[in-house]
Amino acid sequence: MERGLTTEQVEAQARPPGPVGGRPSARRRRGGLLATYFTPKEPIPRPAVPVLIAVGFAIPLALWSFLTYGNILSPDFLPSPTTVVAALWTMLTQDNFIVDIWASTYRIFLGFIISAIVGVPLGILIGSFRTVQALFEYPISFARYLPASAFIPLLIVWFGLEDSEKVAVIIIGSFFQLTLLVADISAGVQKELLNIAYTLGASRWQVFTRVLIPASLPGVVDTLRIIIGWAWTYLIVAELVAAQSGIGHVILQAQRFSNTDQIVAGILAIGILGLITDAAFRLLHRLLFPYVERIAR
Repeated sequence: MERGLTTEQVEAQARPPGPVGGRPSARRRRGGLLATYFTPKEPIPRPAVPVLIAVGFAIPLALWSFLTYGNILSPDFLPSPTTVVAALWTMLTQDNFIVDIWASTYRIFLGFIISAIVGVPLGILIGSFRTVQALFEYPISFARYLPASAFIPLLIVWFGLEDSEKVAVIIIGSFFQLTLLVADISAGVQKELLNIAYTLGASRWQVFTRVLIPASLPGVVDTLRIIIGWAWTYLIVAELVAAQSGIGHVILQAQRFSNTDQIVAGILAIGILGLITDAAFRLLHRLLFPYVERIAR
């Protein structure tokens, strides 16, 4: 022991230094529940996650139940949850609603896949090369403000009333947004990474294929998750005209006969399918990029 130092001082010097500002757990203990659940970018206890998710769904369900079971709203205006569940069960077991679900899912994914095959590479090129950016960014930015529903008369003339017209609506609603979002992700890759690769002797092609593209992929997968959610929102528009099948067709048919329970059931079916696709992309992101830190996993 050095002269003039107490035992506690020697032990303090021997300990490895902690992070600046103290450990998060220590800060949380001092801050209590508020610090535990409302510290930016810090995880919360795992058991609390499913509870909070359940509460998030329970609040609108409770409000819905209060308005309907309390006879505040007429059943013709908003049916009760049990009425909607019963209608959905009848649609699935007696009305071949599963066929309509498959038809809508097929149209959504076909339009989404075509948009991704073209939009992801083009977006990466726009975000990586100034020449490509100058050539494509402004026309795509202009096109993304054009409503997809406005193209329906033209699409009927070009493709007829078959599935091609409906898939084209999904593509118009997804492609331009996807391309620009991917371009922003590619442009956001730190230039220091590219400079390091050049310093190590990499060629321009190697920097593009081995540094820039891999660095963009986590953000691209997240963007695809967001865009397929947008694609689901265009389903009713895509199936608005002359559709003989699909969830949108079922909703429009129910509207003609004022079957609000079937309308709400169809809307909930779209939401459930959207949650399933969202969960699939979250799982894909977690499997492909386990090293990427996210606020919510």
